[in-house]
Amino acid sequence: MGRVVLVTGIASSFASQFANRIAESKGIDKVVGIDTILPKGQLEGVKFVRADIRTPVVGKVMAVEEVDTVVHLGVGPPTKGRSSAAKELNVIGTMQLLAACQRAAGVTKFVLGSSTAVYGTSPRDPAMFTESSLARGGVRSGFPKDIVEVESYVRGFARRRPEVIITTLRGAQLLHQDIDTPLRHYFDSPVLPTALGFDPRLQFLHVEDAMNVLVESVVNDRPGTFNVAGDGVVMLSQAARRLGKPLIPLPSFGFAAGARRVLKAMGSDLSPDLHRLLTYGRVVDTTALRDIFGYELKWTSEQAFEDYRATARPGILSSIGGRA
Repeated sequence: MGRVVLVTGIASSFASQFANRIAESKGIDKVVGIDTILPKGQLEGVKFVRADIRTPVVGKVMAVEEVDTVVHLGVGPPTKGRSSAAKELNVIGTMQLLAACQRAAGVTKFVLGSSTAVYGTSPRDPAMFTESSLARGGVRSGFPKDIVEVESYVRGFARRRPEVIITTLRGAQLLHQDIDTPLRHYFDSPVLPTALGFDPRLQFLHVEDAMNVLVESVVNDRPGTFNVAGDGVVMLSQAARRLGKPLIPLPSFGFAAGARRVLKAMGSDLSPDLHRLLTYGRVVDTTALRDIFGYELKWTSEQAFEDYRATARPGILSSIGGRA
């Protein structure tokens, strides 16, 4: 018999796309998606269960469906529809999900969709973070703090259930017009506030690579923790020029509040915690993904950005024939 896969957070467009993809993969008998709201995309060959992972109901779903593989994609930064409940969904939801996995003897694999935000963001950061690096700042609040807690709970689960294969994928931010991420909303704005005196290095992850790595984690055994980000970097100033959007330098002290006011005036907003990334940047090493996990990334950060730019709303410079 093939695997029975539970996908959390399936209401997001990325999770629903992944569920459809894994349902078509060889060796998969059934895919069950769980969330509190209906998925944005159409599900094909996927059973949707409307339930809250913060409650014991998730354990009943796992028992009834005889789940043996859990893909936890229900962890993420605040979005427009879930900003108030983000921390509870991230932390309490993960605790309840792991408790259910602890009781489910049939669970043999757990895949966590984590984030490079676990490394934080600070002026003392190394040139590149490896999987063994520790955060040097920027993880005391918001989503970075959530993801640090989530990973600690997963490590605790691994100690209690050492027979379960656990894969933790620390992904850079996806940048795609159809995927709801804070960085995409920032780049969609007609103007781009920046911290005066800073030009951060940014990495992006293409949807195709993210899907491929997740599928590989499910259909094969790839235990361990891996950074997943497109090779190379894109400077924020380069991104702005290529989008044809003006940068608005603001004092670094109070940058978050100033940037939020500017973006709100433009009908957009700045996600909490994003201001640190837009100040100091963050770059991770993906050697382990290639050499240990066995996946060669198809899209660099620059190529992922260019793919987004092809469908992005044109900026002022683009509209008058400006060039990157």
